[in-house]
Amino acid sequence: MSTSKTVKNARSTGEVAKTAIQVVERMMNLLDALAEKEESSSLKNLAAQTSLHPSTAHRILNDMVACRLVERGDGGTYRLGLKLLELGNLVKARLSVREAAQAPMRSLHKLTGETVNLSVRQGDEIVYIDRAYSERSGMQVVRAIGGRAPLHLTSVGKLFLSSDDANQVRAYVTRTGLSGHTRNSITDAAKLEAALNQVRKDGNARDDEELELGVSCFAAAILDDAGKLVAGLSLSSPTDRMQADWLKSLQDTALQISKGLGYKPKTTEPGSAA
Repeated sequence: MSTSKTVKNARSTGEVAKTAIQVVERMMNLLDALAEKEESSSLKNLAAQTSLHPSTAHRILNDMVACRLVERGDGGTYRLGLKLLELGNLVKARLSVREAAQAPMRSLHKLTGETVNLSVRQGDEIVYIDRAYSERSGMQVVRAIGGRAPLHLTSVGKLFLSSDDANQVRAYVTRTGLSGHTRNSITDAAKLEAALNQVRKDGNARDDEELELGVSCFAAAILDDAGKLVAGLSLSSPTDRMQADWLKSLQDTALQISKGLGYKPKTTEPGSAA
């Protein structure tokens, strides 16, 4: 490729990037303008507030409507969309969970010496959003914050699947095909349903070397002020080091975090008197 073509392509790439950034800035300006008004805003007012040509504002608003970031109101007006509320609630839940969980997680790690993970659900996977661990764990399963794993292969994932109804679980099976990672992985729909029934009965979940051979996990639910499952706390350890009495400590820690989110347990729940 000639030097002139290389320069031309580089210039073209830079212009595309600049245009993309400009569009994002204009979107944010329109969102800010909509946020300033309690009622819906007209295209004319939005264009004036953001110093955009009406045709440009109209084009960007149409794209935002398609993404549910903005909704159309009566008379061709616009207002903030419900997608923003959904995203805001997710961010709020995850940030508050991490804040509430950090000190209890450190205490549980200090007690057990093993890895403690905080995870949330995202689609058909769990996402690790925080952890407490030490180098002595010697486990390969210690995943970086932001790492992901299939729901059916993890203890926390089973907690979330157990809160789904039968149709939702069947849909998950169809979408994922229940692929396995080890010889212990659950790859059969009937076995998964039996495992989820056990989770519902026990109130906790386990991973018996299903994600990685040699590593076992316990998981307990973290609930918000409405009693909704928002995250899972798991304790991971080499199988030969896992101790059964750690499960009670894990459940107590998860309950402590839930209380920090405003959850009020029933008096019959384990550890509720604490």
